[in-house]
Amino acid sequence: MKIAVLSGKGGTGKTTVSTNLAKVMNWDYVDCDVEEPNGFIFLKPNVLKTKKVNVPIPKIDDEKCINCKKCVEICQFNALAGTNTGIILFEKLCHSCGACELVCPVDAITEEERSIGKIDIGQSEDIKCMRGVLDVGEPMAVPIIKELKSLIDEKPTIIDCSPGSSCSVVSAIEGVDYAVLVTEPTAFGLHDLKIAVSLVKEMKIPFGVIINRAEEENDLITRYCKEEGIYLLGKIAFDRKAAVLYSQGKLLIEDEVFRKGFEEIGRKIEGVKRCN
Repeated sequence: MKIAVLSGKGGTGKTTVSTNLAKVMNWDYVDCDVEEPNGFIFLKPNVLKTKKVNVPIPKIDDEKCINCKKCVEICQFNALAGTNTGIILFEKLCHSCGACELVCPVDAITEEERSIGKIDIGQSEDIKCMRGVLDVGEPMAVPIIKELKSLIDEKPTIIDCSPGSSCSVVSAIEGVDYAVLVTEPTAFGLHDLKIAVSLVKEMKIPFGVIINRAEEENDLITRYCKEEGIYLLGKIAFDRKAAVLYSQGKLLIEDEVFRKGFEEIGRKIEGVKRCN
């Protein structure tokens, strides 16, 4: 079973929820927030293997090229530009579709590999941990996320997604069995939660909500969940102890009260697993 943890916006505690749940449930952990993968800070795995992630890009043979610009015309991403003296490639715009190679009438285009990041694979006690790391300045995270997910085995796994509802999130949650939406009890949190709810409903993924930094019993997120019939998995209290542990790179479950809270959320998720 694969569970994705996501949020409508950054800073809601998505990674805090992902890492603490992975630990109390003894599930594998995969950090698909490849632009800012910080789950390893808290789980502290021993990294056992690192592999590069490459994508294919066109390589143009200037001696064969007749400058017909058919490759420029077919490119939907403006990665190729035609000039009077030849074709210019903007490699970071290339989506590796291969169309330019197919339409070239003189076989002047082949493919070569370009590195865009890496995947780290490690172990934190009984938990297998993986993370994708996108190189600085690289615009496309999806190839790393797809390769990262291809490495997930049959063991129950928690997938820590990027915030928002971009292509990176869609790629990360595609095919998961359940989604945990993390939010905070503010108007901004509610606004972005609604976006995340729309996304998982559109993708027909069952989901529940966790409210982080909860102070009131009947806050605006709780009321929204009741009105919409959304399952509330639990609340994480707004407490200075959480900030202290987080700033020290520690899991919240080192505190007994937080541990019991995460264990209760974990039992609810296990219930979802049994229902599925």
